[in-house]
Amino acid sequence: MSTREKTSEALLLEEEVSTQNEIVLFNDDVNTFDHVIETLIHACDHTAEQAEQCSLIVHYKGKCTVKTGLYDDLKPRCSMLVEAGLSAEII
Repeated sequence: MSTREKTSEALLLEEEVSTQNEIVLFNDDVNTFDHVIETLIHACDHTAEQAEQCSLIVHYKGKCTVKTGLYDDLKPRCSMLVEAGLSAEII
């Protein structure tokens, strides 16, 4: 493989990685585990097990990445989380 081909592959990989964004969910003292789990299932298409695991991570670590993807896909999902009273943002 030539240097030029390696450089092209590296640039494509870098572009692919840089287009990914994350929804980060933050802990609060207001919402119940059940509400967070139900909201993650609805807004992020999580399974019940995924949603439960994320809610526990948020509770004990203070935050958790709950969805990764393209900004246009994440924006409405993050809005659903916020409208449901959760603290979330896209990074």
